[in-house]
Parts: sequence; C-alpha cells; structure tokens
Amino acid sequence: MATKTAAKKAVKTALPKKKAAASKAPKLESESAPVEDVLQEDSYAWEEVVKAIQDKQGRKIRVLDLRDITSFTDFFIITNGTNIRQNMAICDEVEGRLKRELNDRPSSIEGYETGEWVLMDYGDYIVHVFSEEKRAYYDLERLYRNAKLIEIPDGPE
Repeated sequence: MATKTAAKKAVKTALPKKKAAASKAPKLESESAPVEDVLQEDSYAWEEVVKAIQDKQGRKIRVLDLRDITSFTDFFIITNGTNIRQNMAICDEVEGRLKRELNDRPSSIEGYETGEWVLMDYGDYIVHVFSEEKRAYYDLERLYRNAKLIEIPDGPE
C-alpha cells in the first residue's frame, strides 16, 4: 500500500495540473455513480486508456470504480474487440499511449498471445480486453456488480 501511495504522489508531481477536468474528459454516462464523483486527479490514467481504446474502436467500454470494494486495484477498464487482431491492436495502443503520455508501463500483460482475454496490470488500474465470447462468459461487470459503473459510449462505426 505504501508503494501505491508513493507512486500516486510521483505521478501527480510529474503531470501538469488539469484545469476543469470534467471539460477535457470524454463524455461519460453513469448508471450507478455521478461522473463527477469518479472524475478526480486519480482518474487521469484511465481516461488515457479510454482514449486509446476508442482510437482502436473498442466496443462496450466500461470503467468499474473498485476503490470502495477491493484493495488490489482502483479501476477496471473493460472492453472487447470484434476479433483477436483488433484486441492486440487495442492493447498495443494502450501500452504505447500510456508509455508516451504518462511514462507508465504495465507490471504484467497476460493473454496477449491468444488475444481472447488480455489483462494489462498497471497497479492502480487493470485493463481487460476480451473477445465477445470470453467477455460474455466471464462477465466481470456482473462479478463486480457492487462497483460504480461508468459506461463510455461507443464511437461512430
């Protein structure tokens, strides 16, 4: 827990302060929590993840705020692609953007070789990129149904 706090402080000092965070954030629709409650300085990294996923046309993007219900991470960012190659492209874009924009690298990436369910662990947030079938089967949104859910609208097709 101490390293998590130290890491957050390091990121906050390295990043420029955001003015009017809500105005720069992607338009979000929340089912169980007002967006303003979730959009805080801590959310900067997951916002970058969402932008990267949107750039690669990820589907059904959901952000689960787990801060009140788990101790191992703060956010899950969940999406799916339409095929394995798209899943890999989404993961490549997320990893590249976070490295470029935030100098952040995942502590581990699991499942990239098969592309059915790729898990990218960034500590404070975990990115899950599923195939449609695996997403329906594992149904993380149901498993963590007590989390605050933020739905990100799909982009134009």
